[in-house]
Amino acid sequence: MQRARPFVLLALLAAFAAPLPSAAQAPPKREFRGAWIATVLNLDWPSQGASAADQKSGLVYQLDQLKASGVNVVVFQVRPEADALYRSSIEPWSYYLTGVQGRDPGYDPLAFAVDEAHKRGMELHAWFNPYRAIRQTNTYPKAPNHVSLTHPEWILTFTEGNGNTLRIVDPGKQAARDYTARIVADVVRRYDIDGVHFDDYFYPYPGTGFPGITTQDDATFASEPRGFTDRGAWRRDNTRLFVKQIADSILAIRPSVKYGISPFGIWKNGVPSGIVGLDAYNVIYIDPVQWMQARYLDYLTPQLYWRFGGGQDYAKLAPWWKSQVNGRHFYPGLITSTNSIPTQIRFNRANGIEGSVLFRSQTVNTNTSGVQDSLRTRLHTRPALLPVQPWKETVAPNMPLALRQSGATGTRIALAWTPPTPAADGDTARYYALYRFTAPPAPGPAPELSENLVAVFGGGRSTWTDNAPQSFGAPYYYVLTALDANWNESAPSTAAVATDTERAGGLPNAFAIDTVYPNPTRGALTIRYRLDAPATVVLEAFDLAGRRVAVVEQAEAAAGVRQTVWDGRGASGAPLAPGAYVLVLRAGDRRASQTITIVR
Repeated sequence: MQRARPFVLLALLAAFAAPLPSAAQAPPKREFRGAWIATVLNLDWPSQGASAADQKSGLVYQLDQLKASGVNVVVFQVRPEADALYRSSIEPWSYYLTGVQGRDPGYDPLAFAVDEAHKRGMELHAWFNPYRAIRQTNTYPKAPNHVSLTHPEWILTFTEGNGNTLRIVDPGKQAARDYTARIVADVVRRYDIDGVHFDDYFYPYPGTGFPGITTQDDATFASEPRGFTDRGAWRRDNTRLFVKQIADSILAIRPSVKYGISPFGIWKNGVPSGIVGLDAYNVIYIDPVQWMQARYLDYLTPQLYWRFGGGQDYAKLAPWWKSQVNGRHFYPGLITSTNSIPTQIRFNRANGIEGSVLFRSQTVNTNTSGVQDSLRTRLHTRPALLPVQPWKETVAPNMPLALRQSGATGTRIALAWTPPTPAADGDTARYYALYRFTAPPAPGPAPELSENLVAVFGGGRSTWTDNAPQSFGAPYYYVLTALDANWNESAPSTAAVATDTERAGGLPNAFAIDTVYPNPTRGALTIRYRLDAPATVVLEAFDLAGRRVAVVEQAEAAAGVRQTVWDGRGASGAPLAPGAYVLVLRAGDRRASQTITIVR
C-alpha cells in the first residue's frame, strides 16, 4: 500500500476524467469516511526518534485535521513489519518509533491513539500487515524476538531485479498463520479498538525484474498440501484459511469489533468487461470475492486508485465490487494523487456506496490536489454517523436525559446532560450526536436530515459547547442522541432551548420565564428563564386551586440565562394528572409565571 506500482502510474497518466456528478448532493447523515495513517517508512506518523510528547502532539494534530475534514474512521497502522506500535509480549517495538527495533518509546502509541480518536467521535481500526517480515530496503538490526530470528524456518525470501530482498512469513504454514492470528487476537483482547484491518500485501507483488512468487514455497507445498494439486488454488486457500481464522477469533473474543480488508482493486483481468491490469487472483493469489461470499468480513475496501475511464475505469470497478459484497459493506479505497476524489465521492453517493477510505492522512492534511478544501467546503460540510452493521446487533441505546443549557459566552452555547441508563444489551453511549434547530423540532425519532447534525463526539462526557452561528435573536433548539459501538442511535432527548449572549444582547435586562418547551407536554419539559442579577431562585408548579404540586428547582443562580428540565412529576414522585398548571419563578419579592398544560 505504501508504494506506487508502475502499472498504476501508467494508468493514472492514461486515464481521463468522467463527467462530474451533480455538486448539489447533500452530504448523507450516515457515511463511512476513513483515512489511513501509515507508519511504515514514517509516511504519515510518527517522527522517528522524537520524544513521546512530540509524537503524541503530532498524532493529535493529525486527528484534529482529519476530524475537521469530516473523517470519522482512522485506519492506524500498528504492525508494518512483524513489529508493534503497541506494547506487546510477542513482537518487538517498531523501528519506526525510535530508530531502533525493540526500543521502548516510553508510551503506548495504540492506547493513546484509541483514546484520542474516541474523544473526537472517531473509530480506530488497527491496521496489520499480515505476512511482511522485512521490507526490501530495510537493513537495520532486528530485535532478538523478531520472527525472522525466532522462526527462520517460516520465512520466504524474494530477491528483486534491483538486488532488494523482501522477506515474508510463509502463508502456507499453519504454524505461521497461527502466530499472526495470535498477534491479532492479543490486540483485540487488550485494546478498545473498533476494527481490525489488513492491507493488500499477502503474497508478493511483481516488481522490478521480479515476477512475484514462483518456487519459493516448494517445500511448504510438498509438506502441507491439504490435498491440493493446483498450487494457485492452494495459495488462495492459504489466505482464505487465514482470513477466516481471524474472523472466527474476533467473533469469539469481541464480536462488536469490525473486520475489513483492502485488497488490490482488480480481481481478475477482464472483470468487469473492459478492465485490464494486474490479476490479483492469479498473480498475488487472493480471492476477495470468495471471502465476501462466505461473509468472513464486515466490509471490503478494494484499492481503486484510478480515475474514471480507461482500462481501470472507476465507474466500472466501483459498482462491480459493490455487487460482490453479499450484503456486507463496501468502502472503496481512494488515493489523492488521482485528483479525482471529489468526483469519486459524488459518484459513490449517487450509486448507493456508503463511504470510502482515503490514502493517506498526510496527503489529506497537506491538501494534496486540493482534497482538504473539497472535503471541508463541499463534500463533508456536516459530520456523519457511520452506517449500522445490522448483522452485528440492532439494539439502540437509551436516550440522554435532562439536556439543558448550562451557560453561554458570546456565540458559544454550553450544554449539559445526564448520560443514558444502560439499554437491554448493557450499552450506554459510546458516542453522542448533537442536532441544532432554529425552530422547535417535531417530536418523534431521531432527525434524519444531515443539515441539523452539528457535532459527533465521544461518549465519556456529559457537557459540550456548541459554536453556534450568529443570527437575529431567536433561540436555538437542541436534541442529543446516544450511539453505541455499532452506531445504533437512540431516540432524541427532550429538546433544550438555548440562547447565546450575543443573541440575548449580553446579560438579560429582565427577570422572566423565557421559554417552556414542549407546551402542551406529555411529561418532561425544558424551562428557560432569565435573571438580570444574582439571586436565590425558586421555581415551583401549582395547580389551578393554588396548591403547590412540585418544587422544580431551588438554587443560588448567577445573572444570565438559566435552563432546567422538569420530568412532570409531583412531590410524591408520581406523574401529574392531565390538566393546566402554573409555573411560578420567585427571586426575593419578584415573581414571574407561565401556564402549562399536561396531556396524556
